[in-house]
Amino acid sequence: MITRRGLLKLIGGSVGGMMGLGGYAFAFEPLVRLNVTRYTLTPPGWTPGLKLRIVALADIHACEPWMPVDRIASICAHANTLGGDVMVLLGDYASGMTLVTRHVHSSEWAKAFATLTAPLGVHAILGNHDWWEDEAAQRAGGGDTVGHRSLRDVGISVYGNKAGRLEKEGHGFWIAGLEDQLALLPGKKWGRQRMTGLDDLNGTLAQIDDDAPVILLAHEPDIFPRVPKRVSLTLSGHTHGGQVRFLGYSPVVPSRFGDRYVYGHVVEDDCNIIVSGGLGCSIAPIRFGSPPEIVVVDLG
Repeated sequence: MITRRGLLKLIGGSVGGMMGLGGYAFAFEPLVRLNVTRYTLTPPGWTPGLKLRIVALADIHACEPWMPVDRIASICAHANTLGGDVMVLLGDYASGMTLVTRHVHSSEWAKAFATLTAPLGVHAILGNHDWWEDEAAQRAGGGDTVGHRSLRDVGISVYGNKAGRLEKEGHGFWIAGLEDQLALLPGKKWGRQRMTGLDDLNGTLAQIDDDAPVILLAHEPDIFPRVPKRVSLTLSGHTHGGQVRFLGYSPVVPSRFGDRYVYGHVVEDDCNIIVSGGLGCSIAPIRFGSPPEIVVVDLG
């Protein structure tokens, strides 16, 4: 039979444990931890002799106090040490939260990204929050966002339904980037009845005019079932790995496919996708079981 003292110890221990867990989820994991997650693969049809290292950053969500400029700069400095041939940014630079002390201006986070270096350059797409937080772009229903302009202003190539050919040691490959699949919000304010994407997969891939491998950048992984085998690898973010994961399960995933593409390397019908867990937080400043990560992919 439990005594009163034993009961109080049990309650005290439980409260202390919950406070510690909360502190970890709200402070240590999102603000302190930074993993480097590595993948090695040779996709079907990959060019023999082409060895390519991609370093990918996703879902920064710049804001204070959760993702201030000095933390972004520190992440970029660490990314520069990872030996990438090419660096890719997978979207969602805007905060995506209301629980902030200050919104970091696009010129500030873009200046931090300007420190990224790779022999074959830095290549970026935009995410849904980069569109959603730009009222002028929502009103226009397309065109450039503040994010597009800020990245281009610091010399970073931005892909909005665009493909570009690169070469390493005589071997060519393509980077193709989609515009966001959830770009335009619904509502009377914008004159739209439903969420509207601006992605054009077929038009983007039509720009590719040889048989060199293709790396597709797509912020949301939901496009993956439509991606043809012509694409060697799709790289996505958006899900934050679920942001909160218990025993490998995420109770909330921003995807119509649920956990199917929530995180990591997925192979379906000989097609490959890698979904980054991302770096920042959206909606709520909490991460648990899904620490911030830089992704390194070695191909070939």
